[in-house]
Amino acid sequence: MKTLFKTLLATLAIVALTSSVASADAKKGQKYYLKKLKVCKKNGLKNGAVFATKHTRREWSALQESGKLMGEWQNICPSGTQKFTKMKDKDINNLYDFVYKYAADGDVPSCG
Repeated sequence: MKTLFKTLLATLAIVALTSSVASADAKKGQKYYLKKLKVCKKNGLKNGAVFATKHTRREWSALQESGKLMGEWQNICPSGTQKFTKMKDKDINNLYDFVYKYAADGDVPSCG
């Protein structure tokens, strides 16, 4: 009985740790924008907040569900097309969380 309890407890701990790592993060998306998408300044985007406020939360969500999110990012920032095509899935999810959180009808970011 003791062994079963320890095994169950260890399994729950592993599941809890891996599920939190797999989730997307708006802060990581903001860092990605700041680090990799500086080229968007050429397209008149002063910072990530301007990029995110191009659409409302509902519009960003619809773009993601329809599979047109990457294309829209490339329309907003044509200078970053090469960067967008090289993005990993986790980066896409994090950047999506960033634009969703700081959308036109969302929160106001503390910095670019």
